[in-house]
Amino acid sequence: MRAWPLAIALACSAAALASSAVAETIASGGPLTLERVFGSPDLAGAQPQALRLSPQGDLLTMVRNRPDERTRYDLWAIDTRTGTERMLVDSRKVGSGAALSEAEKMQRERDRSKTGKTGILDYDWAPDGRSLLVPIDGELFLAGLDGSARRIEGTAGALNPLISPRGAFLSFVRDQNLWVQPLAGGAARALTSRGGGTVHFGEAEFVAQEEMNRRAGYWWSPDERHIAVERFDEQPVRIFTRAAIGAAGTSIVQQRYPAAGTPNVLVELWIMRADGSGRVKVDLGRDPDIYLARVDWTPDGSALLVQRQSRDQRTLDMLRVDPATGKATVMFSEKAGAKSWVNLSSAYRAMPDGGLIWLSERSGFAHLYLWKAGKWTRLTSGDWVVTGLVGVDDASGRIFFTGNRDGVLEQHLYALDTRTHAITRLTQAGWWNSASADGAASRFIITRSNAGQPPQTYLADATGKRLSWINENAVGGAHPYAPYLAAQRPTEFGTLKADDGTTLYWKMIAPTLEPGKKYPVFFQHYGGPHSQTVSRAWSPPLLQYLAQQGWIVFQLDNRGSPNRGKKFEDAIWHAMGSVEVADQLAGARYLKTLPFVDAQKIATYGWSYGGYMSLKMLEKNPGVYAAAVAGAPVTDWALYDTHYTERYMGDPTKDAAAYAASSALPDATKIRDPLLIMHGMADDNVFLDNTTALAAKLQAADMKFEMMLYPGKTHGAVRDIHPWTTLLEFLDREVKNKPAR
Repeated sequence: MRAWPLAIALACSAAALASSAVAETIASGGPLTLERVFGSPDLAGAQPQALRLSPQGDLLTMVRNRPDERTRYDLWAIDTRTGTERMLVDSRKVGSGAALSEAEKMQRERDRSKTGKTGILDYDWAPDGRSLLVPIDGELFLAGLDGSARRIEGTAGALNPLISPRGAFLSFVRDQNLWVQPLAGGAARALTSRGGGTVHFGEAEFVAQEEMNRRAGYWWSPDERHIAVERFDEQPVRIFTRAAIGAAGTSIVQQRYPAAGTPNVLVELWIMRADGSGRVKVDLGRDPDIYLARVDWTPDGSALLVQRQSRDQRTLDMLRVDPATGKATVMFSEKAGAKSWVNLSSAYRAMPDGGLIWLSERSGFAHLYLWKAGKWTRLTSGDWVVTGLVGVDDASGRIFFTGNRDGVLEQHLYALDTRTHAITRLTQAGWWNSASADGAASRFIITRSNAGQPPQTYLADATGKRLSWINENAVGGAHPYAPYLAAQRPTEFGTLKADDGTTLYWKMIAPTLEPGKKYPVFFQHYGGPHSQTVSRAWSPPLLQYLAQQGWIVFQLDNRGSPNRGKKFEDAIWHAMGSVEVADQLAGARYLKTLPFVDAQKIATYGWSYGGYMSLKMLEKNPGVYAAAVAGAPVTDWALYDTHYTERYMGDPTKDAAAYAASSALPDATKIRDPLLIMHGMADDNVFLDNTTALAAKLQAADMKFEMMLYPGKTHGAVRDIHPWTTLLEFLDREVKNKPAR
């Protein structure tokens, strides 16, 4: 379960509403409205995505949403020498508008950054820098730097397209098999032929996409001599019968879904030549019940590096595989501590000299290490975490990474000198930064934001000096948020203590306070792992809208959330719905001490894990919250997938008591406060069964609650305007405007 906090939900919001009404609102500079928050152009300004430098570095490319259609993206390029920008491919002119295949729709649902968007969302540079591979509307195009775009015949329905490392081949998945064709022209040929039914080649299985942040299912060697190809068979996976209820009818979906405690797919890894010959099977060990976590080639292509994770996720082995024989040897292993697990990471890098830069939490905090010839050297240390590996400059011995060395509310780009061990911050204090680098780690694309500035992106050198703006996005002039900036309320940050003395961080946006007046609270939470909601990053304008409507907006990161070290995260081990609920209660108690807070009017809201939290908070603390909204809640963790749930809760066949305690169903009848439940009726992630089971329990006890279901909507139903008009009408009635008791 990857997070659906408010910022992500709004970033993926619905298509534009009536453009004339939006234009009127912009011109008037009036107060924010929900129609404007969800309208076009995006209030955060144009937000380029998939930013990359061309192989020669002379162009910086990106996909960018259209001013008049915030969910449609086109391909743009900026000349890094002159700053001149131009559209390379217009998705409206080139695309056919054809419907995507079900397989691609499902892949996009797994990739939250692409959900609800159309047009050009990704692309791949050819190594010679003369062309780009561009998928549009289920077809592949080869785009030239002159603005031309040639449709590549025979690629309709292609998934996961790539240009091979030296540019000789185009590869893609179609009909559950891996295909390759010469990029210069010629027919595609299938390298695998036995895909079909429950067998897939070249794809990542459901839990790899949804929970492991791995969406690739095949990997070219740097010299193009070999391809490593995943094969998985879904046959053992339990079939769930799910009704996808839509506005125009209902379809019955037989979905293979690996619920906790049930079988996963059977995974194999094969290595073959570029023409499909010389196949060898990789030795992944005697135990077939493992996860294929990560696959990479060494820089010279002499070996394949495979990360093998145990089913209980307490052991992660790094395997070195001989491509000629498939034989694997264990280079090293990561082992979890007591009552813990091993988190997967993409922060590692194979070095030309045979060494490996590796991120590990073995010290209790995520830090970088160098593994070489069986020996470990610690590169960073301290009570803070490295959040990503950005680049490595072999010549200077500098390693570039992101982390929170300067405080948990900020993320910065740092440079580590491996010779002196000195760490230098390269980004400005007071911001939340993300970064990527070119292959030589000589230039960096940095995106930053803070509470007063929506995301802006610039090109920097290896000292952190800004070379040029890619997207300055200054809030002024014609910027869509400029008319509303003067009314923006400040974001305040603070800390409080959990019941065990742990420091918890919160943020608050309050309306203009009048002396002696008390205000209701919109207490928004996520609460689950791998989502930090309290930071100095830009918050979506919806929060400002809520403040302007008289709500105090409050968020708190509880134990179990990331970037605070392993002890902080491990607090939920076999105990979901425990410390998270207690920490949010500490937040509610703190709010009740504030003289401007109406202690009887604290409303709580969450989606996905946050929806689960809403239920547990009402069950465990009746009377504390005036009302709650539970969106797409997990009500029984035995219904959720293996890789996510078992990581934290263990195997339900062995840890039944922990699952029973974590479930929101047994204590549902303890709810005494107003409740609104919301759910998409075609949700393939958190099945609607979670909500219907809860509803049945409440109805059997003759308990009153409200419910809003969304036909045809999946897990991201919250992206539309209707959920917000619905939940705010509910909270206005039950909390904000309700007479004092």
